[in-house]
Amino acid sequence: MAITLAQGIMLGVFAIIAGLDSWLEILYIFRPIISCTVAGFILGDVRLGLIAGGLTELAFAGLTPAGGTQPPNPAVCGIMTVVIARTTGVAPATAIGLSLPFAMLMQYILLMFYSVFSVFMPVMDKAAAEADTKKFASVSYIIMTIVGISFFVVIFLSAYAAQTPMAHLVNAMPKWLIHGFELAGSALPAVGFAMLLKVLLRVEYLPFLLLGFVGACFISYSNVLPEAIIGVIFAMIEFFRDRKNKDLQAQIQELKESGVSNNGGGDDDGI
Repeated sequence: MAITLAQGIMLGVFAIIAGLDSWLEILYIFRPIISCTVAGFILGDVRLGLIAGGLTELAFAGLTPAGGTQPPNPAVCGIMTVVIARTTGVAPATAIGLSLPFAMLMQYILLMFYSVFSVFMPVMDKAAAEADTKKFASVSYIIMTIVGISFFVVIFLSAYAAQTPMAHLVNAMPKWLIHGFELAGSALPAVGFAMLLKVLLRVEYLPFLLLGFVGACFISYSNVLPEAIIGVIFAMIEFFRDRKNKDLQAQIQELKESGVSNNGGGDDDGI
């Protein structure tokens, strides 16, 4: 289904919002689970957006900017996954693999900005030394404006201007190549989850992982609500147990302090 000019502009405007959020990391609406859903809403297929968002979010679960590193942009990948799936008719898993070049393009643009924006540092240092808040803020706004415009241009050109060539390219691909993208896109969520576990998994959390695996084996994935409720239940158990342990530790510490003060004597009795 073709994307109209109004839809292309709305996708570009949302790309500005999600792109600046990924740059500043404030509201985290740039995460694929949200960007895909919003893109699906704009294109009139929320169900597609939710499915693509779940798959893409898992693929990017373990990809987080650290220091000067910059992974493929999740906001662009999320939006383009829905765009490609909507315009070409391929499965969301296949669209993930096809959207990665757009996410990598934005990745390199942001890396270039990291170097180019260094020219603003002397100006901002001088403004900070002179306590010139207006100049300091104006430079920050200029930087955010450049970043926002770049996100708009990439998404608008990719989603609207290049939708016909992109559709022709996908339709011209042989079936084995499309199947390869589908396999790669299906494997990416597992890879992203494995990267997340590599950082977060601890021995004390292993029972929850095994329990989730067992639950997934017996629960139909046409309805993931029971699995989610099980996770919420154990999260609540751990939360209240941790709070109870903290209260107990505070009481023990209070008793220790009161015991020391009682055994230590005082000035009233001269001891």
